[in-house]
Amino acid sequence: MRHHSGSVEVITGSMFCGKTDELIRRLRRATIARQKVQVFKPAIDTRYAVEKVTSHAGTEFIATPIQSASQIRELLDEEVTVVAIDEAQFFDDEIIPLVQELADRGIRVIIAGLDTDFRGEPFGPMPVLMAQAERVDKLQAICMVCGEPATRTQRLVNGQPAHYNDPVVIVGAAELYEARCRKHHIVRRD
Repeated sequence: MRHHSGSVEVITGSMFCGKTDELIRRLRRATIARQKVQVFKPAIDTRYAVEKVTSHAGTEFIATPIQSASQIRELLDEEVTVVAIDEAQFFDDEIIPLVQELADRGIRVIIAGLDTDFRGEPFGPMPVLMAQAERVDKLQAICMVCGEPATRTQRLVNGQPAHYNDPVVIVGAAELYEARCRKHHIVRRD
């Protein structure tokens, strides 16, 4: 079942806000609608399973791990109607024209990824993907300090907030990160 026109949808927010669960929900609906779906994820993300996108809540969907966005072009099935990309913040800017190319070819592209890094700054290609998308859904988690809506990702090092100069990319889950609200998000600069 072909779409009449392509589109780009971005699902974003902090860690633990349900981005991957929402991505998988949309993929299951597309599958029920008999659409040809392909899912890609960065090979660096091996937290749960190598060939699946898996949410922190445990839902999963078969995916192809790739080293770079350009591999999507090589691996794309000619009958595909929906392409999903999880953890898009880990790709470099080559993902931006690729996503536009896919949408221009009539493919529905669904992207999930962090909008900001642990510092609270825009993360990788996500700001541009959000700006160019037809639809953007920014989800919120729950602050682990106060229980209010959380929009930030707090990195912890030995239980303490990370320093601003720490590496931006460290793949991990609850042992390294927490969802935090603006008030309780801390980035050490000492």
